[in-house]
Order: sequence, then structure tokens, then C-alpha cells
Amino acid sequence: MYKKSRHLARFAHIEPIAMPALFRFISVVIFMSVIHPLTAQLANNPVIAHRGAWKKNALPENSIASLQEAIRLGCYGSEFDVHLTKDDVIVVNHDPSFAGMDISTSSYAELLTKKLSNGESIPTAEAYLMAGMKQQRSKNLPGADQHQLTKLIYEIKSSAAGKDRTLELTRRSVELVHKLKAEKWVEYISFDYDACLLVHKLDPAATVCYLAGDKSPEQLQTDGLSGLDYHFSVFENQTGWLADATTRKLVTNAWTVNEVAIMQKLLDQHIQLITTNEPELLFSLLQEKK
Repeated sequence: MYKKSRHLARFAHIEPIAMPALFRFISVVIFMSVIHPLTAQLANNPVIAHRGAWKKNALPENSIASLQEAIRLGCYGSEFDVHLTKDDVIVVNHDPSFAGMDISTSSYAELLTKKLSNGESIPTAEAYLMAGMKQQRSKNLPGADQHQLTKLIYEIKSSAAGKDRTLELTRRSVELVHKLKAEKWVEYISFDYDACLLVHKLDPAATVCYLAGDKSPEQLQTDGLSGLDYHFSVFENQTGWLADATTRKLVTNAWTVNEVAIMQKLLDQHIQLITTNEPELLFSLLQEKK
């Protein structure tokens, strides 16, 4: 108590008109320290919303609205896909085209001439990340307690313009994440193995998982990647890979799992993460298993 009083005394000489601004500044600092990912706890569940939580409420995939719904649900992660425009803007969209326009040969200004079904413009990766980093928790959530955080699962798409543009997208993506100080929020995934290796080279501390399903857990570990994020059928065909990856302490994730029977089987096999278009369904299953 006395220590606090001495600190406040240091500001006694400040003019009264400045004190409200001072206390607003102190409040912001305290608020940011509470929700910052370094001090807050991640959502403790296996649910990753594929392109956000869009399906139940008919939201556009990969929209800010679908991200916000994944956060509201308390998902461990919200997955999203990125492409690079011809003028080097990273945008969030699954397909290589948006509203009939090829992203790789269109400018960002051209893409802005069209809207998503809810009226949003196509998000930039920067806007998407910033929206995710503003998240707060409600106490009444299926997936997380107050102050738990939803990760941003950043998929680097292969460019229709070729490998060089894919790697340019990769470099710019890592630069963006570092510029925003979003490293603790982001986990990277890609079907392009060279993109995964480049992310690991640029940021050895980053979580980077491979999607294509053609590399063994041993190969991923040898190359320094964090884990495997494979279609659930890969684990059915390669019956030892899930256990092997777990033994090697690699991240294990399956996509895109929308049926209860497959969810249940993967949970019984102790998979760490499940990417789904049906996060509400997976939460219901998890609740039943408690």
C-alpha cells in the first residue's frame, strides 16, 4: 500500500487537467496486460473452426464475422486462408479467385469493388489478424473460460502464379505477423512444403504444420516442422502415424471432420486438434464425454 502511494506521489506535480489522460493511459496498459496472449490462457479444447464458424449462422467463410463467431464459441483456433494480390496485398479468401476475379492478377482496389454476402469487403490479412487480437471473452461459452484466447490458424495458399509468388506470400506473411507482434496468436499451415520450411527458417519458434498428408512424422520432425495437419483419411490409411507423431511430441490435427463418428474415433485416438465446419457439433460431443 505504501509502495503504491510513493509511486502516485511522483505524479503530484502534474497539472490537474492532465490527470484524466494519465489515468486513461494507465488503464489501457493494465487492460492490455490482462488480455495479452503472453499472460492469458489459450482455449483448452481441440476445436478449430474451418474458415471461421460460418455454417450454422450462414456467415461468409473467411469473413471477420465468422472469425468473431469462432471467438465467441471459444474455439482453440479459427482457420483462414490467404492469397497475394498482384500489388502485394495479402487477402483472406479460400479460392484463388474472388467474385470472379483472379486474386493473383487483380489489385486490391479491384477486389474491393465486390462484397461478401454480409456486406464485408474481402479482408486483408492485417485486418483479420488485428480483429483476432482484439478478442475478449464472455463467461458463458461452450469452449473456454473468461480470458482464454482463440488462436489464428494462418493457411498460406499456393499461388496460381507459381512457386515464386507462393514463397513471396510466405515471406510477407511472416513479416506481417512480426510487424503486428502477433507471433503468439498465429500458427501456420500450408499444403506447400517449401512454404512450411521457409516459415520455419524465418521464424524457428513458430508453430508450422503441413497439410498435404504425404510426409511421415519422422520426416516432419527431421525438417524441424511442428506437426501434421492431415485429412482424416490419411490417419485411417497410415494407421501408425498418429501414434508415432504423438510419441515424437508433434502437433496432431485432422481436417475437415464434420461427422460425429469420425470425431469420436479421432478423440478416442487422442488426437490433439480437429478442424471442422461444425464446431458447435464438436463442442456438443465434447460436453457429452465429460
